[in-house]
Amino acid sequence: MKKQILKLTGALLVLCLAATGCGSTPQSGQPEEMTFDDEGEPFAEGEDERDFSALRTPGSQEAAYAYRSFFLPAVCGISQPYVGDVMPYYEDGVYYLYYLKDGGDSYNHSVFLTKTTDFVTYEEAEGPVLEADRSGGQDAWIGTGSVVKAGGKYLFFYTGHGSHTDCEYAEKIRVAAGSSLTSFEKVEGFEITPPGELNQKNDFRDPQAYYDPEEDRIILTVTASKDNVARVLKYSVSPDLETVTYEGILYDDPTGEFWNLECTDTFRMGERYYLTYSAQDDTLWYAVSDTPEGPYLNARRMDGPLFYAAKHVEGPEGPYMVGWARRSESPSSTSEVSAWGGNLVAMKLCAKDDGDLYLAPVPGLREQFAKRRKPLLAQDDVTVSAGSRYAYTEYFTCREAYMLTGKFSYTGSGSFGLAFDYNGDPAKYKLISIDPAGQSLDLLFNEGTTPIASAQAALREGEMYSFTYIQEGSVGTFFIDGETSLTVRIYGVTGKSIRLFAGNNTVLFTDLREYTR
Repeated sequence: MKKQILKLTGALLVLCLAATGCGSTPQSGQPEEMTFDDEGEPFAEGEDERDFSALRTPGSQEAAYAYRSFFLPAVCGISQPYVGDVMPYYEDGVYYLYYLKDGGDSYNHSVFLTKTTDFVTYEEAEGPVLEADRSGGQDAWIGTGSVVKAGGKYLFFYTGHGSHTDCEYAEKIRVAAGSSLTSFEKVEGFEITPPGELNQKNDFRDPQAYYDPEEDRIILTVTASKDNVARVLKYSVSPDLETVTYEGILYDDPTGEFWNLECTDTFRMGERYYLTYSAQDDTLWYAVSDTPEGPYLNARRMDGPLFYAAKHVEGPEGPYMVGWARRSESPSSTSEVSAWGGNLVAMKLCAKDDGDLYLAPVPGLREQFAKRRKPLLAQDDVTVSAGSRYAYTEYFTCREAYMLTGKFSYTGSGSFGLAFDYNGDPAKYKLISIDPAGQSLDLLFNEGTTPIASAQAALREGEMYSFTYIQEGSVGTFFIDGETSLTVRIYGVTGKSIRLFAGNNTVLFTDLREYTR
């Protein structure tokens, strides 16, 4: 059920400030002008920042962004390609991030590669690693898969997606082999088709492979459906690819709402085992088990629908989830963020003592934001109090790449958070909204009347929470630290002010900071 959006009626509770014309309650004893930060260091000046003031449309701003940490493939001619489903693999200090490339020089979602050592900067490889078949057939399109090392070679299991008219099975599991992580050759004759008990030949894809050294076998999970219920199947495959054994259904969609559970993954953290998947046209989910065989129970969501098709990868610093941030069909749209593909986004995967998972900023990404910027209001602590209409206080500046940090506590049931100026009209503000009544963290357009994305956020009145918000270009993620996250797409706001807001609530924001690289 969609949550009810706050009605904007009644009087706006405001203290008029000459510089902003918007409302807040200043804290006593604060200086009128902050020239130095709290450690006595001068604020960083803005000479090193690019000026976006002449770029007056969301599309022109988007085309001008220099994405570094939220990877976007290089422009191909006049076409901007996008990152689709990511297939991460780690070896010897390098994260190999294979992805379905949408547009540009990619034919029918062929697999391309970018590499990173820190999820902060990326090295884009030239050309496809695995290409769709231009003559059609079973590999007319390439679908999501995964890389595993077994038997002294690298195996790339993938989905061969053919047309319904040309192929008996719309999707089969296929494999390519290589002696390195940058070159693979398709293995002719190898295929896995849906078991007869599924009684369907359409949805059978996204193989995720892990090597089991104790049994000398490859464990493979595949997403499929049976009797219109989304399921995850389990296979074992010998390293020489000669023996394929179907081991049955590992997991059924407990909600009954989805027709596919895309990009499944299984892994261990601590003493628990986790199964993750992106429910079709929904969000990233996870379920928990005491054993790798299941049962996987207590399914719940992570982040929101704009962080999609994320998979787990683990290096020496621990586990990460790597997916893509959804984009709009048009940067000027104020009603949707629904297009397939976008920027690559990685986040640290963390577990609470009770086994619940949450996402946190990549440490290196957070550390690169070291220059503190002067806020628009000369105080670190701000109280925003409002009745049934939203009250706003200008505080930060939206830049090409920046990080916001702070703390908050609240004493009401209404929503509050950050408001982004889109075109100078408050009715078009884009909100990152914390909603205590709905226990959610939301992205809302048009001053709260157009819901775009939502994540679960179990918060309590009167408690103090810290937050981190990182944005590069139009892509951002808002973290309630140690609790939850929401990935957002906010076009057309660079160079404009960011306001603190509240409605039907009194919110204390403290320790507010803005940083750039």
